Amino acid sequence: MACGFRRSIACQLSRVLDLPPENLIKSISAVPISKKEEVADFQLSVDSLLENNNGHSRPDMQVQATRLAEKLKCDTVVSEISTGQGTVNFKINRELLTKTVLQQVIEDGPKYGLKSELFSDLPQKKIVVEFSSPNVAKKFHVGHLRSTIIGNFIANLKEALGHQVTRINYLGDWGMQFGLLGTGFQLFGYEEKLQSNPLQHLFEVYVQVNKEAADDKSVAKSAREFFQRLELGDMQALALWQKFRDLSIEEYVRIYKRLGVHFDEYSGESFYREKSQEVLKLLDSKGLLQKTIKGTAVVDLSGNGDPSSICTVMRSDGTSLYATRDLAAAIDRMDKYHFDRMIYVTDKGQKKHFQQVFQLLQIMGYDWAERCQHVPFGVVQGMKTRRGDVTFLEDVLNEIQLRMLQNMASIKTTKELENPQETAERVGLAALIIQDFKGLLLSDYQFSWDRVFQSRGDTGVFLQYTHARLHSLEETFGCGYLNDCNTACLQEPQSVSILQHLLRFDEVLYRSSQDLQPRHIVSYLLTLSHLAAVAHKTLHVKDSPPEVAGVGWVFSV
Repeated sequence: MACGFRRSIACQLSRVLDLPPENLIKSISAVPISKKEEVADFQLSVDSLLENNNGHSRPDMQVQATRLAEKLKCDTVVSEISTGQGTVNFKINRELLTKTVLQQVIEDGPKYGLKSELFSDLPQKKIVVEFSSPNVAKKFHVGHLRSTIIGNFIANLKEALGHQVTRINYLGDWGMQFGLLGTGFQLFGYEEKLQSNPLQHLFEVYVQVNKEAADDKSVAKSAREFFQRLELGDMQALALWQKFRDLSIEEYVRIYKRLGVHFDEYSGESFYREKSQEVLKLLDSKGLLQKTIKGTAVVDLSGNGDPSSICTVMRSDGTSLYATRDLAAAIDRMDKYHFDRMIYVTDKGQKKHFQQVFQLLQIMGYDWAERCQHVPFGVVQGMKTRRGDVTFLEDVLNEIQLRMLQNMASIKTTKELENPQETAERVGLAALIIQDFKGLLLSDYQFSWDRVFQSRGDTGVFLQYTHARLHSLEETFGCGYLNDCNTACLQEPQSVSILQHLLRFDEVLYRSSQDLQPRHIVSYLLTLSHLAAVAHKTLHVKDSPPEVAGVGWVFSV
């Protein structure tokens, strides 16, 4: 990408260094814009170049950069060559820069940045992304919000880059909690409440039975027996479980629609209750299964009895555990999808769990376990609605809509909308996602409604306000004249800064595709919005000649 400039520079370097251009392309990077001084457009890090030649020693980088720069010449593409701290810097012919970037933006449209040479040698892969994964019969907790939006980002990015992506929602629809819930509903449940407000009632039942089980051993025993009946296929127990599951999924589908998220497959732990027994047999046949004094079955991943490396795979009553079902699910997905990469998106509290699952797959003989990856994220702290602490995601969505509606009503320039509630929710949700994506995914952060809805600074509201303003410019003045605009007129510093920033987009996409961190893209877009805001004040579209007014459309990319 970078409109072919990177390849042009690589070709000239290859002749001097006697290296294939392909070996040099990723060492040439677009230079981030500077508020203080005009910068070059691209730079080659001599240090990264030497990393490609392991047989060379590492002499002084500045001397190496100077020597290399002296061997290079300006041409029709590169107008100036200079050196920095261990770098060789390249400035592109300004008129060619403007014309080429504009043309690339127009031709590629939404695909801008995705056709880059940075991605040309990357094979298209089959990728499975498991995310969201709420627990059936419980309301959609706000803790699942991060998994949902992060997983959706990863799936969208991989899909945009041409990979074949399968989005799986692996529901928590099996396990001991259903023993508790089944027993609890028999003790405290009401069919009328279940039909009128199912998830709220199930949540109340679950809270109550947990309290009872803590104080009354007979309730805890009944819960274990109910789950054992489920595992053995008891029809009455399964019918009640199925009712809870169906009611929960209906609620989730409605919530996902509000979030703008979709899945290719709704799976669940229940799918693997039988296959988990096959996993236990396989572990036993390989001599890996050990019985404890309590009757549970464990696997020693250390091989030397290290307690921290003991993974429990079966309860004393023979029923399966979360880890066992995850093993069965992974094996089944490889058989079904033949994936090149499977990504699990969960909170960092499950880090050890996935380390053990991946280790178990390895010692069971599945070499493809190295294709499995856990993407952990931190905890959101302090998220409250005006009614108090947040428990459910739907409370958050309602709060978003209410606050954004109030924001919109207080701004004089807000236009009259056909559906203000829907607009408020979409804008507010996007603002929340931008706030979440600004930092490292692994970091915990303190939530603030005021920060989310700020219209100035690095916020989602500012980002969308900029997009709306630029879209309005495009609607008002059109963009049909872009093919004929005089690029020589677009040499102001504000224009050049935007063009330079656009050169970096493919690198930003590439970086996010490698570490799966959305913050790179968010930071890039916020900078672009600030550049557009400056240009909006100084580069006037209205009353300007058509060949000059064209720059306004570029900002809306």
